[in-house]
Amino acid sequence: MNSKVFMGLRVVLGLFVLVFGLNKFLNFMPMGDMPADAGAYFGALVNSKTLTLVALVEIAAGLALIFNKFGALLALILMSVSVNAVLFHATLAPESIPGALVLLVLNIAVLYGYKDKYKTLLS
Repeated sequence: MNSKVFMGLRVVLGLFVLVFGLNKFLNFMPMGDMPADAGAYFGALVNSKTLTLVALVEIAAGLALIFNKFGALLALILMSVSVNAVLFHATLAPESIPGALVLLVLNIAVLYGYKDKYKTLLS
């Protein structure tokens, strides 16, 4: 992958997750109405402080990707957030799945860009 393209994808993904991670603490982007089941699940995540952990992972991953420090590691960890976001939206709130799909595609592209870092891990 071209290094400038990879850098662009890495920074876009970093900004994407940084903004959404910060939003979980600062609430600067209002959430729309959710279906009842999605709201109940989301409420359980908030009450159990799981959403706080997800926000911290997103903020750490965003900063790591933007500054290219431990980006390969945090891109792997962020993949669990990406897959869970897609599954949440696919099953509980399908009308709002495009953002989660963009997150997943960007995450896969960045993982592909870091493929050389994973060679020793996979051999």
